[in-house]
Amino acid sequence: MKGTTRRGFLGGAAGLATAATVPAIARGVGAIRIQQSAGDKRFTAVSGLDWQPVAGDAADAITLDPTTTFQDVLGFGAAFTEASAYLINTLAPGAREAFMHELFSPDELGINVTRICIGSSDYATAMFSYDEGAPDPTLARFSIDRDRAYVLPELLTARHINPELFMLASPWSPPGWMKNGNSMLGGNIKPPNFAVYAQYLVKFLQAYQAAGVKLDAITTQNESDTDQAGRMPAAAWPQEYEVAFVGKHLGPAIEAAGLSTKIWLLDHNFNLWGRVFNTLEDPNVFKYADGIAWHPYVGAAESMTRIHDAYPTKSAYWTEGGFELAAGKGTIEFAATPGPMTAGVGTVEAKPKLDPMSAIVQSGLGATHALRNWVRCMIDWNVVLDETGRPNIGPFDLNGTTTIDSKTKQITERGANYWAIKHLNHAARRGATVIQSSGDIDQLAHVAFVNTDGRKAMVLTNAGSDRTVQIRNGGRMATVALPANSLTNLSWT
Repeated sequence: MKGTTRRGFLGGAAGLATAATVPAIARGVGAIRIQQSAGDKRFTAVSGLDWQPVAGDAADAITLDPTTTFQDVLGFGAAFTEASAYLINTLAPGAREAFMHELFSPDELGINVTRICIGSSDYATAMFSYDEGAPDPTLARFSIDRDRAYVLPELLTARHINPELFMLASPWSPPGWMKNGNSMLGGNIKPPNFAVYAQYLVKFLQAYQAAGVKLDAITTQNESDTDQAGRMPAAAWPQEYEVAFVGKHLGPAIEAAGLSTKIWLLDHNFNLWGRVFNTLEDPNVFKYADGIAWHPYVGAAESMTRIHDAYPTKSAYWTEGGFELAAGKGTIEFAATPGPMTAGVGTVEAKPKLDPMSAIVQSGLGATHALRNWVRCMIDWNVVLDETGRPNIGPFDLNGTTTIDSKTKQITERGANYWAIKHLNHAARRGATVIQSSGDIDQLAHVAFVNTDGRKAMVLTNAGSDRTVQIRNGGRMATVALPANSLTNLSWT
């Protein structure tokens, strides 16, 4: 985690610096490379620019200050559910190899953060845990053999293609016998089973590591504040349960096993920031929790800044949901903001039907807004589903980041978040630092980075009409043409 300037991060126009006040370290030298998505073009190289000496004022200007730094970037990606692994496994070997390379190669989409499920989620071919049946307190029946069919092989392939791939694991439900109601459908865990459930999760981490898939982080429960009315694998985790489980059971069990797996709290919506605030007051939880896993379905991304301001050593991670869900919230307002999913009900509010490029712009706006609120990674839900949003054993009707036609076995769609992920991954590699970019311009969102190799980059999302903007970088400037409804990457050394 880099330097913290609290609320100043959000006020893009509040501290607009002049070129004369930015230290010489900010001065970029060399050609600016540009990739754009606009109209029917996607991440297409266009003519580059050279820096020029600053001359005069500009109405639309963005000023960079790399001496003011914020969070390090972990990466951008999508969830590798059992549903996604199953669909990828239905492809012919050559097509499967090409598609996995497209998804995970740093030269292509470059997914470098993914989320897998511990047992079944609602996006699976069937409901299962790794120890289902009669009570088994010694976990003698525990086995991950089901995952050896296609989940583990595809994860091994993904990490071979991208050795830096960071993997998060999240459970949707403990085994049914550990819960009230004896079912994975809804309900909650019985507190006397906290200790054995901690061992269950440790055995999962160890079994995956033995199979060659080291897992980097774990959450205690997907969507901890709802049991989804018993319609899918789910479990409600009251705050006091999470405090006791993490501080007294899971944290010590992972530590005793010698695992380096990080623990992320909550794994639910922005509006639950008050719960997070109080959970981190417990010293044992504070000791073991690396950060907070957030979902965007209810609430605003500013919740991440609230927690950062109170607990600046605890990182923010977006672990599920379309990036467009954060668009239009906060200091820059945009129209046609998609409505949130209603937690625990299973319906999605009606939202405007957007053309493909407008949908990409909404994803760009949402991602930028989240990045300006301290998020370190963003993970879309389901890297691939079929044309009907399946395999799916739950009540939610969603699309994947990509689509495989169940009949033709062709990749038929690369959705809005696909292109947002591509723009972001090519701008900010692992370890890049978000830096200050100032300039309040109507219907234009911007975020800037310095990568570990010294390369600088910006992502500009233009939700308005054709325009030019001036980028001020120390004593130099460049004037960039932005098509209407577009995403633009700038990069230079």
